[in-house]
Amino acid sequence: MAYRYLETHRDGHVEHVVLNRPEVRNAFNEELIAELTAWCDGIATNRHVRCAIIGGAGRVFCAGADLTWMSKMVAYSHEENLADANAAARMYAALDRLPIPLIGRVHGAALGGGAGLAAVCDVVVADDAAIFGFTEVKFGIVPAMISPYVLAKIGESATRHLFLTGARFSAAHAKEIGLVHCVVPEGDLDAQVAQYAREMLSCGSEAVTTVKTLLREIAHRSPADVVGITAEAIAARRVSAEGQEGMTAFLEKRKAAWNVSPDPDRQSR
Repeated sequence: MAYRYLETHRDGHVEHVVLNRPEVRNAFNEELIAELTAWCDGIATNRHVRCAIIGGAGRVFCAGADLTWMSKMVAYSHEENLADANAAARMYAALDRLPIPLIGRVHGAALGGGAGLAAVCDVVVADDAAIFGFTEVKFGIVPAMISPYVLAKIGESATRHLFLTGARFSAAHAKEIGLVHCVVPEGDLDAQVAQYAREMLSCGSEAVTTVKTLLREIAHRSPADVVGITAEAIAARRVSAEGQEGMTAFLEKRKAAWNVSPDPDRQSR
């Protein structure tokens, strides 16, 4: 599929998607939202792709909402705003529910909806100069569509602090609260992202998909309530073809058939 505001390319089993509106710091508008939703729909059914990396072209990852788009919202009716917001909500939900791992490559800034984009990624690598912020309240609006994912990622206390102040914060603080998982100098960003992708490719793809589904199902439920769910999940995986291959490979001290990640010892030589 041809996109206007996205660049995509594939490296083996890894899909790269780049927000490509550098002239407006990769800010969201209705077209970019529609394209990213369509991209999710396509990748979700592509069995060849086992990991995806999302980044931004130019100097920043994503600066939130485009000013031109925001100017349209001012004149929208309640019904038009509702339709617009539902489209954005569907995009975040589609990203969150991807059956494959999504790695965020964050540089420069991730503000508003851009910080929300980081929240839906499974793993986030940021450069040490990157700035984050849930800045919506500064404009008299609220970070509504991203709120479920931010709450799940960083917890209620940090969410209240950052949503209610709209304050910008460093990559180091983003790592402290769990929004970011790894902070590196900008020159090391691509290498660290690639390392995470290699880790993903060393895992069973069906197992990874099962984990993502399982975590959504058991979140915020007591251990006693999910005993049956978790027991069934491991039992099903143990007797699956992938599970059988993985356990046998471990016992035979060899790589599993799906493991296309380079040998770590070979990488270090």
